[in-house]
This record gives sequence, C-alpha cells and structure tokens, in this order.
Amino acid sequence: MQRGTFEKILNFLLGASGAFVLLGGYLVFRIFISFGFVTAVSVTFLYLYLALFLLLALDAFSVNKKKLQEQQKQTKLLEKILKNIEEKEERDGV
Repeated sequence: MQRGTFEKILNFLLGASGAFVLLGGYLVFRIFISFGFVTAVSVTFLYLYLALFLLLALDAFSVNKKKLQEQQKQTKLLEKILKNIEEKEERDGV
C-alpha cells in the first residue's frame, strides 16, 4: 500500500517527537535536580504531561486524516449507487 507524503511526514514527526519527549524528560530532570529532587520530579512530570498531550494531538491529526479519506471513499460509492438507482428508475419508467 502506497502512503502519501502527508502520512510519511506525520509518522516521522511522531517518531521524532517521541524521542524528544524522552530526551527532554531526561534533560529537564538533570537541569532541575539542583533545585531538589521533589522539584525536579514535579517539573519533569509536568513536562512529560504537556509533551505527551502534544504527541497525542499530533496522532489525532493522523487519525482524522485517515477518517476523512475513508469518508470520501464512502461518499463516492454512495453517489455511484444513487446514480445507478436513478438510471434504473428512468429505464423502468417509475
């Protein structure tokens, strides 16, 4: 199955974002450890919460894009079915 450029970029960004979340969590902890262990853990959890939320938002874009593509396929199919029904009604004289 061939994937579009949008999906390739989005998958790359998801992977890179995951790496940045892990690296960022480590760096935030290392920076704030000088203020105390509890502070460092608290700020790190806050950072991870925000970063994972943004990562999930990026994943939601991917899911919504796929959903839109599927709905467009279904719409084309339904229009085709409607056209066939209308043609049959015209031939039958209904």
